[in-house]
Amino acid sequence: MNKRYTLSATQRLKSKKSIDALFKQGQRLTVGSIRMFHGPAAAKGVRMGVGVSAKHFPNAVDRNRIKRQLRDCYRLQQEIVSGITTMSGGIDIFIVYTEKELPDYHHLFALMQKGLTKLVAFYQKG
Repeated sequence: MNKRYTLSATQRLKSKKSIDALFKQGQRLTVGSIRMFHGPAAAKGVRMGVGVSAKHFPNAVDRNRIKRQLRDCYRLQQEIVSGITTMSGGIDIFIVYTEKELPDYHHLFALMQKGLTKLVAFYQKG
């Protein structure tokens, strides 16, 4: 039977409190047009959230498309980060798309792979 690559409710970062703490105290990693904010979390496992600037993309249709593509790129490559944890528990990741043009899916996929690989190297080193 094939493995299902889904994002469960426990893998989604939705709490405004957690996201704000991540922006204030977390580390930042930039790969091309993707900026990843990451930091330790109290909960076990890896939680992920995405965001797109309404200033650059005033149409909600475009923002939602980019967020959907980012989530899909992460979903298909989540095994890259599945093994990393910190001493206190898990890791929170929030991904922001910073470019001003609509992205190509294959370009986003490659950027996500590069970013997640750098993130794993960061947590394995430290």
